[in-house]
Amino acid sequence: MLVYNSTMIILQGNHISRSFAGDVLFENVSFSIQERSRIALVGKNGAGKSTLLKIIVGEEEPTTGVLTETKGLTIGYLAQNTGLSSDFTILEELESVFETLHAQEKELHLMESEMSGLTGRALSDLMKRYDQLSEVFRASGGFTYESDLRAMLNAFNFPENMWQQQVSSLSGGQKTRLALAKMLLTAPDLLVLDEPTNHLDIETLSWLENYLLSYKGALLIVSHDRYFLDKVADEVLELSRGSLTRFAGNYSHYIEAREVMLATAEKEFEKQQKEIAALEDFVAKNLTRASTTKRAQSRRKRLEKMERLEAPKKSDKSVHLVFKAEKTSGNEVLKITDAAIGYDKVLSKNINLDQRKLEAIAIVGPNGIGKSTLIKSVLGQIPFLAGGAKIGANVTIGYYDQEQAGLTVSNTALEELWSEHRLLPEVEIRNVLGAFLFSGDDVKKTVGMLSGGEKARLLLAKLAMRHDNFLLLDEPTNHLDIDSREVLEQALIEFDGTLLFVSHDRYFINQVATQVMELSENASKLYAGDYDYYMEQKAKEVQPQNVNGRDSKVDSREAQKNREREMRKREREIAEIELTIDQLDVKYQQLQFQMMQSPEDFEKLAQLQKEVEKLSAKKEPLEARWLELLDNED
Repeated sequence: MLVYNSTMIILQGNHISRSFAGDVLFENVSFSIQERSRIALVGKNGAGKSTLLKIIVGEEEPTTGVLTETKGLTIGYLAQNTGLSSDFTILEELESVFETLHAQEKELHLMESEMSGLTGRALSDLMKRYDQLSEVFRASGGFTYESDLRAMLNAFNFPENMWQQQVSSLSGGQKTRLALAKMLLTAPDLLVLDEPTNHLDIETLSWLENYLLSYKGALLIVSHDRYFLDKVADEVLELSRGSLTRFAGNYSHYIEAREVMLATAEKEFEKQQKEIAALEDFVAKNLTRASTTKRAQSRRKRLEKMERLEAPKKSDKSVHLVFKAEKTSGNEVLKITDAAIGYDKVLSKNINLDQRKLEAIAIVGPNGIGKSTLIKSVLGQIPFLAGGAKIGANVTIGYYDQEQAGLTVSNTALEELWSEHRLLPEVEIRNVLGAFLFSGDDVKKTVGMLSGGEKARLLLAKLAMRHDNFLLLDEPTNHLDIDSREVLEQALIEFDGTLLFVSHDRYFINQVATQVMELSENASKLYAGDYDYYMEQKAKEVQPQNVNGRDSKVDSREAQKNREREMRKREREIAEIELTIDQLDVKYQQLQFQMMQSPEDFEKLAQLQKEVEKLSAKKEPLEARWLELLDNED
């Protein structure tokens, strides 16, 4: 038996497929999850990501294939938009995670009370049992679990005045946040998360990223939040057109590697097609000639033995989106002066903004501060509680509502667009819908039958047809898959008008925004840059000043830069090692195949075995260094 060292695999899928009523969702999917894996599963909506997760956690059975896992493996699974349903209070729900620790703590207290009445051997035995249980209690987090629980509640925006509130009384988003908090406290060996960033504000997202970076178990995550994936993942599995492909590195590395892979495959395919055409042409012209028959036969045999490359799969069809202003606005687009917003009470006040033509401003702030309310107040849907807004000359406003209230449930997709553009022929409306991936009978579906993603695309189609010069967008990336988000980003970057938008998608803000406006309870503040610039400035604001008024954190900033430089260097080294290990694994598999092909050729087997041992010798120090680098990340 050959021994080939590798990091411990805790779960593995081999040749997994899933079909529904004869339609294949995916097939021949194989993957492995290791002890400290940080895996992002990506793919278009409908590719089967959630189905694959359910197979992995045991909620669904594969049509074919085998799933194996290590003995005693604990798996935590948070499905998309799944919240807790419970009669407990918030505090009781999370305390239920620590029932074993509660029991141990109670037993320790009983032992302590018994000690006063014992002497001699009985006391010695009890002390021994007490020490053993104390060590188990300590190792399981018994002395820190209460502070861990409180920190988790605060991190997920459950202040202490909510802890006695019934779980059943919470909103859907709050129940989902609480379910994620409970899952993290449970700390399973494998954490499987389907869209965990839904319902989280930017501050909580940042906290979650840092928490997961130091998580001791393995992670498998489906998310449309590319900024989040860049921070957390170091491996990407792409599920596309029924197949699964692995890429080393975070999301940005995956995008680059995929482009290189597709370009290389295209070149190799084209090269082989030219070779095939030349060989076929030679055979056709020379097979019947006596002087060239042998050469033609030789080339025909070469053709027959050639392993034909498949044509590279083209990308799945994408949304085609263009925003074009029908007329140009004046230079002053929107002026908000000393405004206060809210309903029964003020959410945010002292809001001021002077927005000029072509500016793209992102509104950020914690959940509940009134970001969507501000948009609706500018539109006149909700009155300002103080101050007001003035719209500039020749400004026409288009609005994207995250609640999708602008759609008529009983309309078909075709009627939804055609009702606002009656003078356009039906074929033109169908062409627009086709550009937004509504084709065939899809256009006859009623709005009530559409998914969240389909409704989002329909709203964007309506918005694009209006040709307004000032777009107010409230969470426009919600419900969109990554591909559609990238199309929307490009369309907004090229838009010849002005943008004011609310978004929790930090990657989206970085791509689109020219400025960021932060809302707080007592004021608004404008930052002249993208999201990363905004965060840099926020970090500077919290730095203390010395008595001379100079920044006393220059050394600290330099140290931070050095840490970041070292982190990037470490990440590059990890990526390089992973690539080398992958290459060694491929060579190992090739050698193993060759050994299986020649079981009786002992001389060849011995030679191949030596090569296997060389590979092992190369791989061992690489794996040791890889583990060392991962440990240093903690």
